[in-house]
Amino acid sequence: MKNQNRVQALLHSMGEVKSLKKFRAIFETIEGIIFGNRVVTLRAPHIKDNIEIKRYMSFAIIGLMPATIAAVYFYGLYALAIIMTSYVAGGLVEVAFAILRDREIEEGFLVTGLIFALVLPPTLPLWAVAIGSIFGTFFGKEVFGGTGRNIFNPALVGRLFITIAFPQQMSAAWKEPFADVISSATPLGVFKVSGEMSSYMDLLLGMHAGSMGELFRLGIIVGGVFLMLSKVSNWRIPVSYLGTVFVLSLIGSPFINTIAPPIFSLLSGGLLFGAMFMATDPVTGPRTNEGKFIFGIGCGLMTLLIRSFSGYTEGVMFSIIFMNGLNPLIDHMVLKSKYRNNKL
Repeated sequence: MKNQNRVQALLHSMGEVKSLKKFRAIFETIEGIIFGNRVVTLRAPHIKDNIEIKRYMSFAIIGLMPATIAAVYFYGLYALAIIMTSYVAGGLVEVAFAILRDREIEEGFLVTGLIFALVLPPTLPLWAVAIGSIFGTFFGKEVFGGTGRNIFNPALVGRLFITIAFPQQMSAAWKEPFADVISSATPLGVFKVSGEMSSYMDLLLGMHAGSMGELFRLGIIVGGVFLMLSKVSNWRIPVSYLGTVFVLSLIGSPFINTIAPPIFSLLSGGLLFGAMFMATDPVTGPRTNEGKFIFGIGCGLMTLLIRSFSGYTEGVMFSIIFMNGLNPLIDHMVLKSKYRNNKL
């Protein structure tokens, strides 16, 4: 115990040294991760517990583990290299802004860096991974003030940027699990061209080309349900998102051949991953319960429209980014309708 107190005191004092004060955020973050929080209230038994975000991020990482392990299993060490590149590149931006603002390094990037890597093709060059991670962290989060202040999901901002900046690498770098053959055909792409569909079991287990984290859908479902049961994510968004896609596909697929059948719509592309892990982001999502339903329905509607009637085979990324921008309006209109007699 005495040695622990000495190490904690040493880390704290290093941040107070004049020559090292610029790096105080790093020392405070290391101290917080190892020893917890030293800030308490004046009277017992209350404690200011700012490790709650650490618990939140830890649960989110646990929920992402099945998809992450599957990605490494399917694509080997290169998948791990993509994940590490995402963390290092975006982490450098996080550290730089923490030093600049003289604040602790925020734990939000532990989830953002992993999600960004998992939504990428498994053969994307590492330099493109680094550029996307830096762009998403900088323009998707830090320019707004850091974790908790960003409007758009930073992982999706980075993904959107490299999709537009490097279309060839992002559209033609798909690979089947355990295979060395590069293919531009994903299940959604095949359906859009020929109307053929992969088997539902292959889709559940990830036996086809696609982004690294979207393949093992059985693991995505398990991880997403875990986050909902632990109340880290709110069930209203994924249920309304997936439910909207299912109902609209059920109604439209018999009459419009570009609309996929409902089960295939749910199990193809990044829909499950987006609904479980990106649309549920508490920072960029609505605060009101009614707003969460509206958000999920809007994401589902836009996803189906983009998939079925645009030149893109996937619509999850665009739909979530678009609905992120509408969040303030959604919450405002919900509160205005609930409290009509009060001025907002």
